[in-house]
Amino acid sequence: MSNLNILVVEDEEAIREMLLMALSQGDLNVTAVGSAEEALRILADINVDLLVLDWVLPGISGVELARRLKNDSLYKQLPIILLTARGEEADKIRGLEIGADDYMTKPFSPKELIARIKAVMRRTGKLGESGQLTYGDLVLDIGQHRLSIAGKGMDVSPTEFKLMQFFMTNPDKVFSRTHLLDQVWGRSVYIEERTVDVHIRRLRKILAEQGREEMIQTVRGFGYRFSITG
Repeated sequence: MSNLNILVVEDEEAIREMLLMALSQGDLNVTAVGSAEEALRILADINVDLLVLDWVLPGISGVELARRLKNDSLYKQLPIILLTARGEEADKIRGLEIGADDYMTKPFSPKELIARIKAVMRRTGKLGESGQLTYGDLVLDIGQHRLSIAGKGMDVSPTEFKLMQFFMTNPDKVFSRTHLLDQVWGRSVYIEERTVDVHIRRLRKILAEQGREEMIQTVRGFGYRFSITG
């Protein structure tokens, strides 16, 4: 679970700090902010695996932010858990209808929230029971740092592993070379864009050993996409 990046958006400081501490103790990488506007800036800077979102926020509401994200092709698949003091069935239905993956009514147990996060990540295919990303017979074991296809271990470098992990947690999305550099190498490191192409070629060569090189596709004039359908 420690490789999962969770973004908490909660305007009440006491609750925000409690969630930050509780989720961090649950072996999650947690970023916590107080508004939808701050959340949008974070989403543009780092790869977020799941959003824990308060219903009522200053400025853009949590429900409005969820609606916007679910209508954006870049974030459409981002799992969202809504937090709210609203317990009425109509409100729960509204939250789920806009695309939220789960719904928790305050007050709630942090342990229950961690369990819900794990459940949502498993349902969306981002996390297996043992910290694995799995698509068909393609398995990325995060704990063991191992990529295997049809049960056969593949030899990948740490950078290629991180690149594959990013692709597998964001299937069917198109990413520019600059975005891949930011997410895989980090903004603090200067790397030329052609470095991405080199690692993409290496990954394709590895996948080609099992006839899966078409899973990483070139989108002419923009960048690359990982397709789970090949």
